[in-house]
Amino acid sequence: MPTVEELYRNYGILADATEQVGQHKDAYQVILDGVKGGTKEKRLAAQFIPKFFKHFPELADSAINAQLDLCEDEDVSIRRQAIKELPQFATGENLPRVADILTQLLQTDDSAEFNLVNNALLSIFKMDAKGTLGGLFSQILQGEDIVRERAIKFLSTKLKTLPDEVLTKEVEELILTESKKVLEDVTGEEFVLFMKILSGLKSLQTVSGRQQLVELVAEQADLEQTFNPSDPDCVDRLLQCTRQAVPLFSKNVHSTRFVTYFCEQVLPNLGTLTTPVEGLDIQLEVLKLLAEMSSFCGDMEKLETNLRKLFDKLLEYMPLPPEEAENGENAGNEEPKLQFSYVECLLYSFHQLGRKLPDFLTAKLNAEKLKDFKIRLQYFARGLQVYIRQLRLALQGKTGEALKTEESTVTLSWKPVQKVEIGMFLNCSSSYCYRQKRASEDTTSGSPPKKSSAGPKRDARQIYNPPSGKYSSNLGNFNYEQRGAFRGSRGGRGWGTRGNRSRGRLY
Repeated sequence: MPTVEELYRNYGILADATEQVGQHKDAYQVILDGVKGGTKEKRLAAQFIPKFFKHFPELADSAINAQLDLCEDEDVSIRRQAIKELPQFATGENLPRVADILTQLLQTDDSAEFNLVNNALLSIFKMDAKGTLGGLFSQILQGEDIVRERAIKFLSTKLKTLPDEVLTKEVEELILTESKKVLEDVTGEEFVLFMKILSGLKSLQTVSGRQQLVELVAEQADLEQTFNPSDPDCVDRLLQCTRQAVPLFSKNVHSTRFVTYFCEQVLPNLGTLTTPVEGLDIQLEVLKLLAEMSSFCGDMEKLETNLRKLFDKLLEYMPLPPEEAENGENAGNEEPKLQFSYVECLLYSFHQLGRKLPDFLTAKLNAEKLKDFKIRLQYFARGLQVYIRQLRLALQGKTGEALKTEESTVTLSWKPVQKVEIGMFLNCSSSYCYRQKRASEDTTSGSPPKKSSAGPKRDARQIYNPPSGKYSSNLGNFNYEQRGAFRGSRGGRGWGTRGNRSRGRLY
């Protein structure tokens, strides 16, 4: 076991040898043996081994293993020094191995070490992106759960920081290919992270690229299978996947498969859905997603059948006026409950799909259906006026700071506006009004805060204009603006049960 003096002496031999350094194999071996010494010897070995590594290819395995021993040393300062020098070993065929090693080191709980590992990975990424990705995906597919988790997060946060000359088209194709392998067996949180990774790739920003992503999401959503409303994992999978698909839809990338599935499989079971999250209004959440997708629905095979299902569901939330008794009072003891948010989503979806079949309500054989619908609309509009008057009374006398409080801020739309004017928006359920946090969180549904979608702007969504007339003239001017999707993931609840992976050191 060499001493500090011996290490310095052999270092001097190698440093003075210049072009003939490769002839002093014995001197380099002494430095390799320094990893067996004390703290001072190890610290010197951590610096000397990588410095002359490239001159001794026949000792490459021994040198890398010696450095790895230092990366696992009990002394944190030695570990940090050894990790910092690891990129110097990333040459030629050794680079994927070094990338694999660094990926495993992401499991460290020491913040300084963790930052060093991140920096080292970024450093070798710029040397050889494909080789580095090989090491990362090797651990994502086969490594321990903590390593897999942190490797995925590394990709989701660091890829976007790399320059274009590193993330070439070939590199992005490799990321897509390897990601498809991982997506065969992922948890819900992992799926969201991979969609973030893939949607950030420049090669997938095109129409064909977005179509590829939609197909990936559709495959993950398992739209070919029968929907099970009583299975919370099945419901969760559909919600998570649909949230990821919504921002990808446009006039050129259609939502037809998802809208068809919602109409055929989900709407008929809306009342029996099992919520995957306590406090979430699962029915409203589903209707929000359907409304967002409906604008970009293409040609649908069973349009009339699905439109009828949508219309029938809309009628369930639009009651007929109560029958009046002889004295002019309501015959029933209770007023019908008006679900404004539900109706808004359903009415918007019906409007979008109904444009593809204009005579759905206007055909002669549907005259009675249209008459019935008008009665329901008029009754609903009268109910809306009542809530507006109640709101105005509640806001009377409030000025300045009082109007900025959460209690004084209300919204109606499932497509929240950026600027909310007091008294313009309502969100009512049953026979009373309840309030929402403006433009960020729907407290009635318990849905997670809405995050603004990143990336380039998509095709502008078509705006739905509320009807005008006797019962709509006092509603004010609605200003629906383009918004992001209902995105986000709770995490922790997956729909995949990943198979057993090998454990232990994989160096």
